[in-house]
This record gives sequence, structure tokens and C-alpha cells, in this order.
Amino acid sequence: MPTLASALLQGLKDHGAREIFGIPGDFVLPLYKVIEESNILPHYELSHEPGVGFAADAAARYHAGLGVAVVTYGAGAFNTVNAIAGAYAERSPVVLIAGAPGARERSSGFMLHHQARTVDTQFAVLKEVTCDQAVLNDAATAPAEIARVLRSARERSLPVYIEFPRDMVAAPCEEVPVLPRTEADPDALAECADEIVARLKTAKSAAIIVDIEIRRYGVEEQVAQLARKLGLPVVTTFMGRGLMENAPDVVAGTYLSAAGDESINRLVEDADALLLLGVILSDTNFALSQRVLDPRHTMLAIDREVRIGHHVYHEMPLEALIGALIARAGTGRTRKALARGAMRYPRDLKADDTAIMPSDIAAAINDLFDKHGPMPMTADIGDCLFTAMEIENTALAAPGYYAGMGFGVPAGIGVAAATGRRPLILVGDGAFQMTGWELGNCQRYGLDPIVVLFNNCSWEMLRAFQPESAFNNLSDWHFADIAKSIGGHGERVATRRQLVEALDAAVKRRGKFSLVEVMLPRGVTSDTLARFVSGFKAAREKKA
Repeated sequence: MPTLASALLQGLKDHGAREIFGIPGDFVLPLYKVIEESNILPHYELSHEPGVGFAADAAARYHAGLGVAVVTYGAGAFNTVNAIAGAYAERSPVVLIAGAPGARERSSGFMLHHQARTVDTQFAVLKEVTCDQAVLNDAATAPAEIARVLRSARERSLPVYIEFPRDMVAAPCEEVPVLPRTEADPDALAECADEIVARLKTAKSAAIIVDIEIRRYGVEEQVAQLARKLGLPVVTTFMGRGLMENAPDVVAGTYLSAAGDESINRLVEDADALLLLGVILSDTNFALSQRVLDPRHTMLAIDREVRIGHHVYHEMPLEALIGALIARAGTGRTRKALARGAMRYPRDLKADDTAIMPSDIAAAINDLFDKHGPMPMTADIGDCLFTAMEIENTALAAPGYYAGMGFGVPAGIGVAAATGRRPLILVGDGAFQMTGWELGNCQRYGLDPIVVLFNNCSWEMLRAFQPESAFNNLSDWHFADIAKSIGGHGERVATRRQLVEALDAAVKRRGKFSLVEVMLPRGVTSDTLARFVSGFKAAREKKA
């Protein structure tokens, strides 16, 4: 009979987890010993709990499985709250496992180290940012509890929390079952699909908008198939940038409204029928829209629910819905669909001694990908993410809605561990100050990401909204000089020629991370961010 610890680890693997990210601590040491010695799942240690959460989040986003973060009680678990909140906001199925005091410690009468208000405060806090929870204090019921929580993470694509008292690690227990998924009612599914297809086929100008859930549920290929059968173009949201990278024949581009391409804007805003698949109706996706989405012409599928006008269908899994739509789509009638080439991305950067602008970085990366092939990307929040909108539609993980800083570097480590591929990380100097030091862990695991650091010695995105404030200024930390001391290679560049040469050398350099520190003038942003800020301010003034 397995122990509770080994049953949990095997249950995670059976439910789609591929690796564990964590930091050891006293309340979780017994579990860590099993993680290390069992080899059920590979394990990656990072340096600070926010990075653990970000890495697990990005891993889940890339392999459409479960991300796993393991931390200690109190001081460790509370450090993950922001990362888990971001995963909840952006619908990423991260399993947070935290150590906890055992039964004897709980009843000792003493306040326990790492304890906040009460011994159960940790559970109460994490309940707010997870969709399901379990405390493994009974070996007889624990397998069923674990199975229920892991099914919730898979079905809803949201974080869950498992609290593991340290005196329960070696308790004998049964194996964790894999529960069947909750299926849609077949009659409701048929009615829903019929209604959607009828609306799309009678519309004069229809389109499909996709967002993050289509990757969370692994249905990008099916969405492309549906689009082809219906003859409809696909547009990604800002958050969904990088989706369907292998379907350039149907992906028109990214909808950014005032900050984006006018042909894409017209495609969305003039449509008389929009099918929104897995789309979060957030301000970053739609705040700049020149026209509010009309519910009479909108069909929204997200969080296992479908809204068509004023009709609501509950318990409607996205993968089941898309399958039903494909079955009903027929051959459709041919529509004029925008495809690759509709949006023009900067290329052919002139390698001269001109100072680098943010959009030059996008051109240099597009040239790099044309020459060496695309790389999976992660980006932090800030102008580095808006610059990513000027790069060809390549797989991307970024906090486009929650907008929490510090995501980019640990997320890149998570992607490298989860996929075995070499990622390209875009990060600003402010975010790098928070979590960039996680790069020091790359040498331990043989990871060699390429990091492009936007250094303008500034909180530049904040400056874009409030340029008069001196607190936007940052000191020059000379990040490239530090790279060698933590196991990587660093190079500072200030001209286009230096940028092109540094990126080309980084691609050829293997076995260690490469940090290209790009020096940018203060007060200068990418073309996309400049349009976004202008559009956001105009929209805010209009509402006022």
C-alpha cells in the first residue's frame, strides 16, 4: 500500500502533472524527501516562492496539464499568494501544495512559527484564490479528496490548494483514483451548438475571437478546423496572443482596438456575429474598443458556460462544444478570411550604429526567428509585452490581464523545464529586479534561455501614464555584468548593430543562459504601447 505522499505524487502524474517546482522548508521537508527519492515527477527548486508559482503557472500554460508548486507553511505559502491569484485570474490550473503543522503541533497550545492569525489562516487566505481545496488530515478519505480537487483543476482550468500536515506524509493509504470528467447534457449541448451554428451561418459578417482557455483545454487544432469549415477568420485577444501559431491560414491577428491594426478592428467591431471561445471580458482585452460588444450578436463560451444573447447553458465544456460545432458546421460558405500577411510585423532591421528603440527589438527578433526558427516566449508586464505584439504570432505566456510584475523570468524557466525547448524571455529592468535572479538556478538544471532585458532605468509603462512623477526613475544596475557570477553570459548593447550581433551569438551559445541587456532611452516606448496609452486615455476621458 502506498504512503499518502507517494499516492499524491502518483495522482498528480496521473492527472497530467509533468514536473514540480518548489522551495523546501521545515513543514514540508518530509514531503520533499519523498519527492526527491521517489523520482515520480522531476523537481526544480527555485529561490523565492513567487518564482515557484510563476514557473508552475507557465508550465501549465504550455503543456495544457497541471502545474505544481510545493512550498512550506505560512512564510512560504503566503509568498505564493500573488502568483496563485494571477493564475486564478488568467485561468491556469496550478496545484499549490503547502506543508502544515501536524495534529500534535496544532493541539500543543503554543503559537507555531510561520503561523499568522490562526493555524488555519493559510487555508482561509488561499481559499480566496483557488477553486477547490483539501486538507489531508485523514488517510482514509485523502485519496478521494485529492481526486476531487485535481478534477476541479482540470475541469475548470483554475488553481487548487492542497494542505499537507507533515505528520501525514508516511501514512498508508489507497491510490488516488482519476475521476471521470463531468460531461455536458447531450440535449443541452445539441441545442446550444445548433443555435450557434445557425447564427453564424446567417450572419453577414462573422468572426471568431479566441483567448487563453482554448490552450488550457488543448483545443487549438479543433478551433482551426472549425474556422476552416465555417470559412471564418480567427482573431486573438491581447491575452491570447500566441494562440494557434500553427494555423496562420485562419489567424488574422490580434485585436488591440485603438492600439492595433485597423483591418482587425473592423473585423471585430463591424461584425454582426462574434463567437468568443474562452475569452475573458477584461479591460486589457476590450477597454479600448470603439464599440461595446453587443450581447445580441455575441456568443461567449468560458468557464464551462455558454451565453448566447440572453440564453445561458451551464456545464458546457469547451472541448465538447467545439466538437459539436465541428460536427454541425458542414462545409459552410466561403468567406473572405484575413490570413497571415494581413498584419505587417517589423523586419529587416538595419544593423547600424543607431540607438535602439523598443520596436527595433521586435524587428530583430522577427529576423532572428526567420533565420533560426521560432522560440517559445514568455514576457513580463510592461513595454516588453507590448513589444511582443509586434513579433510574429509565436507561442507566448504573459500576465496580460492580471498584469503582475515578475512573471517573465521564472515563467521562462518553467517553460524550459516543461517543454525541453529553449525559451526567449522578454523582461523590463523593473521586473528583473524582482525575480530576474532566478536565472541563477539555470546552471543547476542545464537550462539556457535567452533573456532580452529592456533597460531604460525606469518604470516606463507607469511613466507613460504619469510622466511627471520622479518615482518612475530607477538606478542603472548593470545587469549584464552580474550574469557571469550566476552562471550565465551577459552583454550590454546600445546600438542596432550590437543588438543583432548579440542575439545571433546568443542563439549559437548553448549550455548557459544568455542575457542581452538592451539600453533604451527614457521616455520612449514601442509603437504599440504608445497607441495603447493614447487610446486608453481617450477612452477614460470619454467615459468621464
